[in-house]
Amino acid sequence: MVRIVGVRFRTAGKIYYFDPVRFEIKGEDHVIVETARGVEYGTVVGGIREVDESKVVQPLKPILRIANERDDEQEAANKLKEKDAFRICQEKIAKHNLEMKLIDAEYTFDNNKVLFYFTADGRIDFRELVKDLAGVFKTRIELRQIGVRDETKILGGIGICGRQLCCHGHLSEFVPVSIKMAKEQNLSLNPTKISGVCGRLMCCLKHEEETYEELNRRLPGIGDYVTTDDGLKGEVSSVNVLRQLVKVIVNVDDEKEIREYRLEQLRFRRKHGKNKKNDVSEKELKELEKLEKQDAKSKLE
Repeated sequence: MVRIVGVRFRTAGKIYYFDPVRFEIKGEDHVIVETARGVEYGTVVGGIREVDESKVVQPLKPILRIANERDDEQEAANKLKEKDAFRICQEKIAKHNLEMKLIDAEYTFDNNKVLFYFTADGRIDFRELVKDLAGVFKTRIELRQIGVRDETKILGGIGICGRQLCCHGHLSEFVPVSIKMAKEQNLSLNPTKISGVCGRLMCCLKHEEETYEELNRRLPGIGDYVTTDDGLKGEVSSVNVLRQLVKVIVNVDDEKEIREYRLEQLRFRRKHGKNKKNDVSEKELKELEKLEKQDAKSKLE
């Protein structure tokens, strides 16, 4: 077993693991660590724990120290400098007439590098821009092109649910999201209704996927034939997945009626692989498939 501690460098950012060495570290402590891009200031997630050595990517870098008051002041000063760096970079982008949208500016803790995150429709030749910025900041410059999901993660916002966006609030990594998840939850397949602020399929479709899969597994599909506990036979017209209720079209005295039954009141053999009814046009389906294929990999650290 080996002792590890998780550290993240931005809100809801990816968690990286380090060796706590001799330090007694608690969750939410600020620490100074050495990373691939230099010395960084991070926040501890969850405190120290032990894991099997085979699950750790070696070499495991050590925590350099728990952040002191001077380190906190340095980090606060860097945040102020990042605002100036952002403004200056925007001015330089306009000067060079580059078709790119600046999203964020970030200093490494030791001021060894300034990173600028941007979005663009295609590849951008920013070599002259980098030279110009290096002349201003007198340090290493890195421009990193990111996707629309990363842009939304950085900027944040409010979703259609009225709450803070998942990616900005708590999701440390993007997970693959598919049209199948929307179908499983019986949601409208209209792209405008199941797409997030970023224009991709909403991350929250993944949150309840397993629960819906389990609940749907128990229910008959729409169009299946069932036998009720009162001796009637009929065709399923709709289901309420969360309440486990089923509406059935039955024949009563030579007339068709729709009656609602609890799942335990029905006997049926579900047709394997039967698709749910979803009102979606061919155009909407193509749009959804395009969204589904978008790369969900984050380029943020």
